[in-house]
Amino acid sequence: MGLGDGGLRAAMAMHEKYELLKQILRSLGSVAVAFSGGADSTFLLRSAFDVLGDKAMAVTVRLRSFPEREWRGAADFCEAAGIRYMFADLDELGIEGFADNPANRCYLCKSAMMTKIRAIVNEIGIPHIAEGSHTDDDEDDRPGMAALREHGILSPLRRAGLSREDIRALSRERGLATWDKQPFACLATRFPYGERITAERLSLVGKAEQYLLDRGFGQVRVRVHGGIARIETDQEGFGILRDRTLREGIYTAFRQWGFAYVALDLMGYRTGNMSE
Repeated sequence: MGLGDGGLRAAMAMHEKYELLKQILRSLGSVAVAFSGGADSTFLLRSAFDVLGDKAMAVTVRLRSFPEREWRGAADFCEAAGIRYMFADLDELGIEGFADNPANRCYLCKSAMMTKIRAIVNEIGIPHIAEGSHTDDDEDDRPGMAALREHGILSPLRRAGLSREDIRALSRERGLATWDKQPFACLATRFPYGERITAERLSLVGKAEQYLLDRGFGQVRVRVHGGIARIETDQEGFGILRDRTLREGIYTAFRQWGFAYVALDLMGYRTGNMSE
């Protein structure tokens, strides 16, 4: 079955945006990509490398709220593709005010991250830093965006007009394994604003989510409300939870880690709900 006129027009528009992205990247001459290993930054990094070769590199900031599986995956991608990469370590709990979990927490962290990356690329002599936000990100209230603007960070995907759907489709065409990777937000987003964040609590959430991922969950979050663990998942996750033995195992493990109650959010996974 063909795409039809509408589908063909959409595909042509998507590839026109991709060509514009390559023009934008080519005009930079050299660029460092703030690389998380997610679908968006992977597509941006791969595109930059295809256009600029060794004048494109990745910088990944390792945080307490960034699980090891994520930064290891980022390193594996760069090594397999032959892309230069560097790690920068940042203890976000040392950022003034961050641990208090204010509404501008993301701004504080993103600003510190970009300061760290800027220091690295200035030493190397790369003038530009780019990150992977796209047109759909404009619809959300993201305090971190203000930090990106203040630090002069470029957003080539958004400038080229690429949406989340475009990036997924183009990533699939390019054979990128991340084309269907579930989005990940830092572990600090699991706590309501004003609820203090500690290293122990971040580690606990990371452990709880890894436990669920190891049992077949794809999209999952463990939100923390005091002593309550509220699990968000997608329709596939709801299906997995039909297994009573599995549910009992989750409950037992979470209780052993200190949660008084383990709850399932009936509305399922959704972004930004901690701001509701």
